[in-house]
Amino acid sequence: MTLNKLNIGVIGAGSISEMHFESYAKQANANLYAVCDLNRQRAEEKAAKYNLEHVYTDYRELLANPEIDAVSICTWNNTHAEISIAALYAGKHVLVEKPLCKTVEEALRIQDAVRETGKTLQVGFVRRYDANAQLVKSFIDKDNLGEIYYAKASCLRRLGNPGGWFADSERSGGGPLIDIGVHVIDLCWYMMGRPKPVSVSGNTYNKLGNRANVRNLSFYKAADYDVAHNTVEDMANALIRFENGASLLVDVSFTLHAKKDEIAVKLYGDKGGVEIEPELVFVTEMNDTILNVSPQTDAKSINVPQAFQNEINHFVESCQTGKTPISPVEDGVNMMKILCGIYESAAKGQEIKL
Repeated sequence: MTLNKLNIGVIGAGSISEMHFESYAKQANANLYAVCDLNRQRAEEKAAKYNLEHVYTDYRELLANPEIDAVSICTWNNTHAEISIAALYAGKHVLVEKPLCKTVEEALRIQDAVRETGKTLQVGFVRRYDANAQLVKSFIDKDNLGEIYYAKASCLRRLGNPGGWFADSERSGGGPLIDIGVHVIDLCWYMMGRPKPVSVSGNTYNKLGNRANVRNLSFYKAADYDVAHNTVEDMANALIRFENGASLLVDVSFTLHAKKDEIAVKLYGDKGGVEIEPELVFVTEMNDTILNVSPQTDAKSINVPQAFQNEINHFVESCQTGKTPISPVEDGVNMMKILCGIYESAAKGQEIKL
């Protein structure tokens, strides 16, 4: 069967879009066709770099182009729902960067649009697509670790508030929890078999601000970095309970009085355990002895460019075959229930039933 190439439009030409552009450029069944950004100069720079035929500053004009088959949405979080829904009803397939949107209500509207249009929507939970993650998933699916009943995830930055729209809760929906926490929460939840979340108990803290005064330590800054504006939390932690009795403990930060940055993703089953981050290691028993087993793989940790390539490849294949992606809209909805539940729990100082 010969598959027609998909004409791709990328909406939002900020930093994360580069991963999308690079991956589409290497995808044999995709043709980079259009770019849209509020900043025309930035859009034109991408167009020149990737030889794109069409440049827009209004996403509605891009969606009106009948030649475009699918879009990547790489915009501010507060625009994800609006653009995703418009794209679906315009007949486009959609890959939307995480988080799916800002609220559960928005997520449900996107889900309705997917079901009504029959188009593919894939949520950009890129860590699912990493080779190590898929290797671990295959071990779990074959029951090598048994029942996964507990997981722990940390993504701690000592100094790493990007500022700009990341630090503006109106555009982002929150700070480290919704920006980087979503990655490790989703990875654990995916590995656990995506059990139904039933309650969350969370805390958020805003004690240190953006610490723009700190010198001698550099960090990524958004294009619209503004020292004066920061309305998101410094750090958050939460306990998430699932219907099957399993639980997930998570903590994340943009800034913290910590010795070093830290990422850790650990899952524990009744037959064995696994640490996916910072280095892939399985823990098991053999001959009444506990063993730490390090598989021989290309990378000890996530290979980010390759994970994005795998994600884009999967999206293109899903669009062409009609298969449901491994990160469908329903998972985006559940993740918004978890994230919004944690923020609500922190605000009210009590556990929230989902």
